[in-house]
Amino acid sequence: MLKYIQNKQVRNISSISLEFIREQYLEKLTSKNRLVGLIGQRGVGKTTLMLQYLKQNYKPYEYLYFSADDIYIINSSIYDIADEFVRLGGKIIVIDEIHKYQNWANEIKSIYDSFPELIIRFSGSSMLNILHEKFDLSRRAVISYVKPLSFREFLKLDAKIDLPKLTLEEIHKNHNEISSTLALEHPTLYKNFLRYLQIGYYPFFIEDEIEYKNKLFNACEKVINEDIPSLNKIDYTHLSIFKKFIAKLIYSKVPFKVNIAELCREFEVSHPTLATYLEILETTKLIRPIKKYSKNISKKPEKLLFSNTNLLYTFADEFGVEVDIGTVRETFFVSCFESIYYSDVGDFIADGIIYEVGGKNKKFKQIKDIKDSFVVIDTDYSMEQNKIPLWLFGFIY
Repeated sequence: MLKYIQNKQVRNISSISLEFIREQYLEKLTSKNRLVGLIGQRGVGKTTLMLQYLKQNYKPYEYLYFSADDIYIINSSIYDIADEFVRLGGKIIVIDEIHKYQNWANEIKSIYDSFPELIIRFSGSSMLNILHEKFDLSRRAVISYVKPLSFREFLKLDAKIDLPKLTLEEIHKNHNEISSTLALEHPTLYKNFLRYLQIGYYPFFIEDEIEYKNKLFNACEKVINEDIPSLNKIDYTHLSIFKKFIAKLIYSKVPFKVNIAELCREFEVSHPTLATYLEILETTKLIRPIKKYSKNISKKPEKLLFSNTNLLYTFADEFGVEVDIGTVRETFFVSCFESIYYSDVGDFIADGIIYEVGGKNKKFKQIKDIKDSFVVIDTDYSMEQNKIPLWLFGFIY
């Protein structure tokens, strides 16, 4: 078995480029923690990260890399593989798509406890499965979420334009100077941004741009048809509800405002069941619920958006629906923030700042009397004090 794995890993490692590396995630892998897991949507680049990590830090005889969905691995014992590898002097074992292996959490725990000198790294695309099992590994594992590419990362990978990260404070204070300078130095920047909104969040656009949306749609179908049922909590007859959620988001065109009672009647489920299903969709990173900001923040989402604009465009193509540009802008803007809320004044509030999102001619009318507020406009650069170009928020990470 080891010979088979080692022959295969040679081919995988040799094909990996070190030209573009997402350093913030590589740091997670190079930490002193013995057990580290990467989770994230399919196609986000987890496999590439782990292979880059091995290529940069270990000699070929020191590591063992394999995917748990390999037909030979599925019918073998991961523990036995690790045991043989350690006896031969192996230092680190890296397992891709760990959720494909039955009872994987117990196997990983056994390996961790039995071989204290062994470093273990794993990845999983089924975030529902990994997070569900995480509690069994909580004392041992460090789990890190790999985000889709930011606009800044996309520029580096696609256009070879390498620009630094920006803090929110820098964007607020210096957006006029930064946006005008970058727009002049890189004339295609706004054009790159429009391209990013359609096919830039997942690195596999490099392999086949034409089939990008088909691949992304198929990945989403796997989430609904495989990952969600794997929880063993979902009635298979209810899978259609998740698809209906997505259809409602697409056909509404504008950001979907949530009416819980109405949705419960339409889908014929109870309020707690609907809340659970919304939580599942949020965990899978297909949909981003936006709650209303108040002193007592509501558990009920006020709006539903797709987690990123590539998902929005992909499902719109699949349903044959024209995308609303306002929804695209809001979806992108929200995707740039870890924590953001719907606001009655303006559109959103994050870290105490009110934002109104719109086209390049958007006015200050709705937020003119609010001190900590900005209008976010869809344009290449801005010379107005409180008007920030939308794309600039893609430099936060």
